[in-house]
Amino acid sequence: MNKYNRVFLVVLDSLGIGEMPDSKEYNDEGVNTLKHVWDKKENLCIPNLRKLGLGNLLNKADVTQGYYLKLKELSVGKDTMTGHWEMMGLHIKEPFKTFTDNGFPNELIDALEQKCNKKFVGNKSASGTDIIDEYGEHEIKTGELILYTSADSVLQICGHEVYTGLDTLYECCEIARELTMKPEWKVGRVIARPYIGESKGNFKRTSNRHDYALKPFSRTILDDLKDSGYDVIGIGKISDIFAGEGITKSYLSTSSVHGIEQTIEMTGKNFKGLCFVNLVDFDALWGHRRDPLGYAKELEMFDEKLGVLLNHLKEDDLLLITADHGNDPTYIGTDHTREMVPLLCYSPSMKAGGVLPTQETFATIGTTIADNFKIKTSCELEGYSILKLLK
Repeated sequence: MNKYNRVFLVVLDSLGIGEMPDSKEYNDEGVNTLKHVWDKKENLCIPNLRKLGLGNLLNKADVTQGYYLKLKELSVGKDTMTGHWEMMGLHIKEPFKTFTDNGFPNELIDALEQKCNKKFVGNKSASGTDIIDEYGEHEIKTGELILYTSADSVLQICGHEVYTGLDTLYECCEIARELTMKPEWKVGRVIARPYIGESKGNFKRTSNRHDYALKPFSRTILDDLKDSGYDVIGIGKISDIFAGEGITKSYLSTSSVHGIEQTIEMTGKNFKGLCFVNLVDFDALWGHRRDPLGYAKELEMFDEKLGVLLNHLKEDDLLLITADHGNDPTYIGTDHTREMVPLLCYSPSMKAGGVLPTQETFATIGTTIADNFKIKTSCELEGYSILKLLK
């Protein structure tokens, strides 16, 4: 018999909790997303996260329910795919290709323009909102699409929903995904970034984003769960991150608040297995834009919904709250930061709680889930299962 019938794994995208031992190698010394957000808003109101131990990881000395600990990242890199894939048993030993310094090579752009029958402008590392402001009016006038990258392994294409259309944008991204399967151009994700508006200053990205990710290079714990007959439900961009592999049902979210509302709704569904949730707005709206007060407000909105979620959990449910990397909104630049992440563990059936030892890999999460469902995994990376410590 499984210890828990359902596991809800919620990723607060980018909520790092302090630099890794190797953060210096990534030029990320002194980063701590949660601490620096909290420093900027000392009266941060997150009672439910504090009840689960998040504050204690910053020495806040709260009285807690459940268990809390820190996780180190074993893989190289600090991006979304690396973090999520490691959680589910993949060890990324070589970083995905990036094109931060000079943009994408002319050969790739030429091939993309020929196959799409479209011209592209931009082709540099940039903030998504800034580059739309820079080129949005140009796209409306000429029909030329906006292409850019970042410090992550991504090729992003912006298209106006009215003047270009979602179908054209998605088609161009599918072509870009096919072209970037070549080893010399292989990026982790091609991302469609639709937007609306008529002029600089009022352009706004929409929720019709779509990620075209590489497929995981080997089986993950999601595959093992699915093949063993369990439900694997993705909320937010989870299905995109895993290219649909190992997912039995997927729900897109329009915002992080919507994503946690969908999660609350899932507590009323009759399923057995994993509900895997990504809440992206922490990262996309506030981390990359270096807005600590916006980040703090997002945490407070999540915390309010978390209180509802906690009241809807059943005795045999397990809630895990974590992150996939850092994105310190007080740090230089606009990119992710190499950090440890929190792991908060709670079930209404728990009789005890407290701090657990820091673990060496995010794969602790997937290994613990597999242990709960008594699944022998086929993954190369195993963490230490903390299941028996959850009492």
